[in-house]
Amino acid sequence: MGDPTGFLTRPRRPAARRPVPQRARDWREVYEPVPRKEVSAQASRCMSCGVPYCHSACPLGNLVPDWNDLAYRGRWRDASERLHATNNFPELTGRLCPALCEAACVLALHDQPVTNALVEKHIAETAWSEGWVVPQVPPSPTGKKVAVVGSGPAGLAAAQQLRRAGHEVTVFEKADRLGGLLRYGIPEFKLEKWVLERRLAQLRAEGVKFQVGTEVGRDLDARELRARTDALLLAGGAALARDLAVPGRQLAGIQLAMGYLVAANRHQQGDCSEPAVSAEGKRVVVVGGGDTGSDCVGVALRQGAVSVLQLEVMPRPPDRRDPSTPWPNWPYQLRTSAAHREGGERWWSVSAQRFIGNPSGHVVAVELADVTMTLDQGQPRFDVVPGTLRRVPADLVVLALGFLGPEPSPLLAQLGARLSPQGQVERDQDWAIAEKTFACGDMARGPSLVAWAIAEGRSAAAAIDRWLMGDTLLPAPLAGEGDGRGWQAPRP
Repeated sequence: MGDPTGFLTRPRRPAARRPVPQRARDWREVYEPVPRKEVSAQASRCMSCGVPYCHSACPLGNLVPDWNDLAYRGRWRDASERLHATNNFPELTGRLCPALCEAACVLALHDQPVTNALVEKHIAETAWSEGWVVPQVPPSPTGKKVAVVGSGPAGLAAAQQLRRAGHEVTVFEKADRLGGLLRYGIPEFKLEKWVLERRLAQLRAEGVKFQVGTEVGRDLDARELRARTDALLLAGGAALARDLAVPGRQLAGIQLAMGYLVAANRHQQGDCSEPAVSAEGKRVVVVGGGDTGSDCVGVALRQGAVSVLQLEVMPRPPDRRDPSTPWPNWPYQLRTSAAHREGGERWWSVSAQRFIGNPSGHVVAVELADVTMTLDQGQPRFDVVPGTLRRVPADLVVLALGFLGPEPSPLLAQLGARLSPQGQVERDQDWAIAEKTFACGDMARGPSLVAWAIAEGRSAAAAIDRWLMGDTLLPAPLAGEGDGRGWQAPRP
């Protein structure tokens, strides 16, 4: 504990956002740089608790008090090593993770929590700028070949860990660029893509091979790929979107969120002069109040939407932690993203009942109604409030209702994988789903956060390395968290 009075004498100061009139006109990251002196001061607020609940809240098991103390003392290289010991991509979690560790910070019991995400990002960026992040080439190859399907955060983390264990690793990606949702699902203003490219260059230098534009299961038979490798890891994500089955859904101008975000990201990367779907000059309605919906709001505002309205069927959360989620649980409370600060409106407890179109078949309005929520055997039920039916104009409707599981593909059938009732790939406690075949990330766990994806990739890599070699030195933050179902894998 570097400064025993840090949490008493220094208030929480998160990174400032660039002014709205400035950032809403470009696609650069929304946050201002924070001077190193201020980052050290914020790190000094960490109390080095006897029982650091931030450890258990973080899926990666990040040693938060350790690197906070090192950052306060100015030992940035040591802080980087401690951070990278549990996290392959801290520059991503420092930008994208909602900071589960902060919600569980002991200081949050009576004060504002430590700005862990701010410190994490600064440590990571300092390591890059100082040249401390270098390729870690394995000293001796094992002769084992592993194929990874999917280049999102889970697949990339697993590939890096397996390569560092000495295996020959090839990552297959069906898109034309690497990164999965990091590339195409997250807007540029939350993650500028040079951040991703920088890390991909490190993986290439370490010897990880990449093959883009190849959909395993269609372009390449999954059984053939499994036959020519020693282990096959599926990390394909959970891109199957939840849809809205109401009258008028077939109208033009109604777009799933991922299609909308992919179009925006492709435009920003120079694939086209204009995005395939644009909000410019349009009245936009975003159906869904989660993070994906918030991303769509920010994109629509930057594209020049006339108005943006975000609809959420759930009631408005309280401004402060709800008693139903006591510390150190992730709190149920209102969250306002940077995109929400930039414009538009948010309505709660409303449900789209149908879409209205014009004679040419294009959406012109959303008919919605107020709803009340009750719990029926623990499941929410929404009832329309009589007399509240009304219409709001809409030229573009974006459906951001979350994701269900992996998209239908010959891949899973070819490998004999089974799906759970919730739609995720079933696996055993060793992350195996079939002979020589393993699964990790959202496609097995369900849609989740980037920190969970990285932790899944690290844990799956450790399980595969142990299965191949009989033992492993790779860390497994989620060891034993497989669902216990699925195929029981014998040793090779």
